[in-house]
Amino acid sequence: MTTSRRTRPLRAPMALAAGLLLVLSACSGSAADKSGNKAPASDAVAKIGLLTPSSGPYAAVGEDTRAGLELYRDTHDGKLGGLKAEVIVRDEGAGPPTAVPAATELVKQHQVLAVTGVVSGGSVAGILPLLADNNTALMGVAGRPEFPDPKLTAHVWSFNTQSYEAGAAAGPWVKEHVTGPVYAIGPDYQGGWDQLKGFTESFTKAGGTLANPDGKTTFTPFPATQNFLPYLNKIAQSGAKAIYSFYAGTAAVDFVKQYKQSDAANLPLYGSGPLTEGRQLDAQGDAAANITTFATYGADLDNPANRAFVAAWQQRHPDRSPTIYAVAAWDIARSLDTAIAAVRGSGKPLTPEAVNTALGSVGQIDSPRGVMQLNPVTHSPVQQWYRFEVRADGPKRANVAVEQLAVLGG
Repeated sequence: MTTSRRTRPLRAPMALAAGLLLVLSACSGSAADKSGNKAPASDAVAKIGLLTPSSGPYAAVGEDTRAGLELYRDTHDGKLGGLKAEVIVRDEGAGPPTAVPAATELVKQHQVLAVTGVVSGGSVAGILPLLADNNTALMGVAGRPEFPDPKLTAHVWSFNTQSYEAGAAAGPWVKEHVTGPVYAIGPDYQGGWDQLKGFTESFTKAGGTLANPDGKTTFTPFPATQNFLPYLNKIAQSGAKAIYSFYAGTAAVDFVKQYKQSDAANLPLYGSGPLTEGRQLDAQGDAAANITTFATYGADLDNPANRAFVAAWQQRHPDRSPTIYAVAAWDIARSLDTAIAAVRGSGKPLTPEAVNTALGSVGQIDSPRGVMQLNPVTHSPVQQWYRFEVRADGPKRANVAVEQLAVLGG
């Protein structure tokens, strides 16, 4: 990991790495238009499965995911790879019991070219064997656990992060800027385990000490925990000098609001991006002031791709800022645009297996988050990480990028 450094407040992302910045394709126009594909018009339809929660604590994540995917399609003549694109949406629910039958329907009945979305790590683990057996790509929008089975990894493409990376980016910075022990807390499920593992391992490796009584992360029952005050008041009595947390969705709103009301309110609060992202930040209001998060995207990043994306987003969703989930979905659609066009241009049959193979040749993506590309082994992004602070932005608050940290994913 590279060492973090202080910079002036960031309004434009810098280069990812010496070999990563090449000539970028324009952010507007269909990838199919650039492919040289001159196939005649066809009645064929590119069916894409979108599996995402429609209710529960992560419903907002599901809504942003659908919005990002459909925004790309609709601003590219309703097509992906030169074909009319149909997005078939199914409810992921809270995990495998709902996600597996929904994914089975998408793959077996609708014969989608790829399955996108999927928020829960449990859902990912549950549906991957099905997708691998049917040579169908899973293009995920959320943090992803590691999968040691190469057969599974060959069919999963993460357009957000590896789940441990936010904590891995945060740990050294927190150790450098906090004098004393830090209390680690998060939800008791796969995503929470991975996120906090990344932080505790990188933080302690840098010489930091956890303030938790047993020296291990405190995990709160999920999704049952809505009252965080008992945990926060214990943190205030632990001798901690700061808090590091991972929460998302409605849990993030509850945690931040109650943090501000608790005896721990005088402790700096750090977390991964979802803690204060999107509608969570709007709901948190003044309670989120000055919270620091570590993430790969903020709506204020100043680059051509993000300016175009945010402008299109605000026309359709003037009530809220885009999130990394919306950006990941946009990048998924862009990659599908390229992959489908490549398969059609090759003259090969357009099948899920052919699309999955073509995804490996998409190369660099001129994403709203900045230029990035998928690691050929892990299939997750090699991308820049930033430190954000919640600051006033007119009558509202915004996550402002103030420091460039490490490039992770390599």
